[in-house]
Amino acid sequence: MFESSASTISTEGSNILVDQGTPINIMRRPAALADLKELFFLLSILLSSRVYSICRTEDATHRSRRSSKEEGANQINCKERMTTICSARAWGVASVSLALIILLFPSIHNSWASADQHRPHHHKILLSPFLSTSLSKFVSTPLVSFSSSIFKEAPSVRNGEKCFSPPTSLDFVCDPVSVHIAMTLDVAYLRGSVAAVFSILRHASCSENIVFHFLVMEGKIDTDADFRHLISSTFPFLKFRIYHFDANLVRDRISSSVRQALEQPLNYARNYLAELLEPCVGKVIYLDSDLIVVDDIFKLWNTSLGSHIIGAPEYCHANFTKYFSSSFWSDPDLSNTFDGRNPCYFNTGVMIMDLTKWRVENCSRKIERWMKIQKEKRIYELGSLPPFLLVFAGFVQPVEHRWNQHGLGGDNVKGSCRPLHPGPVSLLHWSGEGKPWTRLDSQQPCPLDSLWAPYDLFLNSLY
Repeated sequence: MFESSASTISTEGSNILVDQGTPINIMRRPAALADLKELFFLLSILLSSRVYSICRTEDATHRSRRSSKEEGANQINCKERMTTICSARAWGVASVSLALIILLFPSIHNSWASADQHRPHHHKILLSPFLSTSLSKFVSTPLVSFSSSIFKEAPSVRNGEKCFSPPTSLDFVCDPVSVHIAMTLDVAYLRGSVAAVFSILRHASCSENIVFHFLVMEGKIDTDADFRHLISSTFPFLKFRIYHFDANLVRDRISSSVRQALEQPLNYARNYLAELLEPCVGKVIYLDSDLIVVDDIFKLWNTSLGSHIIGAPEYCHANFTKYFSSSFWSDPDLSNTFDGRNPCYFNTGVMIMDLTKWRVENCSRKIERWMKIQKEKRIYELGSLPPFLLVFAGFVQPVEHRWNQHGLGGDNVKGSCRPLHPGPVSLLHWSGEGKPWTRLDSQQPCPLDSLWAPYDLFLNSLY
């Protein structure tokens, strides 16, 4: 069990699970085809390595027999000849092996997709070319190996003595003891998502009762499989589901923003959680991918929403008018939406959401209405945030500020360093342009980025 702490940030050593080998029946187990693919590739590498090792031994033996000075020239020529022969042998073995893979395996290529679905969750993943290329682009440092997991396996977690027994049935999503957390999975922010999950588990008092709901873009089947394998290999014990978000729901409603990242359709998936998640899920915590939790998430989960649909830290001292254009405030048909309300700014990257009430009030359609108006009249500049403010500002259940120390990524243009707000801290949020993994890998970190680093499970990090 991990101890809950709001003041100490640390990691523990990995506890690697061992896969107990079982016989493979190619005719009966589709997973064997996927295993055979990787096995063939690994054998080619091992054979090549073995050939080269033997050659080096032969070379050393041969050189020891030629120690006389008069044979010095012959010794040099022999060394060069042996190196050439060894390299040729090694590359020959590798080339033949790879040629066999190319020639033989396309005929069963269609079986690989179904085979991957039957793999044990803790099997090391083989990333698709799409995800491998994409991750190489967006993750600050290069991938360690195309055929290996890019993240370390997280330590296993256990519930504390005072926890309810964790869900044991296959339908853990609908189990009444489950605590639900929703996040998006995106290639550009994948490293941050993994760190966020690890930080939550690290400090949760009842980690085995947490169910993660990951939202991914619909239509990228290979990427979906890679995400599933990646999460399962990094967190073999994790209870999670993956949901497909149809970008067509919002593509025609998204307008340009101050930062391109804010225009991505997946940013709007939080608007449809009530429709995407199972009807039995009546409450969920939504979290962005650029944050870490350093306190027990159950404290946030147990926050009462009263009669409200969402709960979040509010910042009433902020200039609320700046989140909308002058044309919005000069149009009484639009600005009067806040009449009788006391609207305050809140960050949508950390929210407790009552999905039951959301469904009754049909809040998704209310948000869509404002997005349609935005396309027609251009009333704001900040992506998915303003529609939430228009619908909920003034109707939010206040949550302690400690649960969203946001803005650590700096402003939306330069991403300059920022300090923490005064007061206790339970959640650190790098909202804004700058992200801790990028700044750390570029050797230009902000002081607070060091607090994120212990939760980074990326194998090829530079620190």
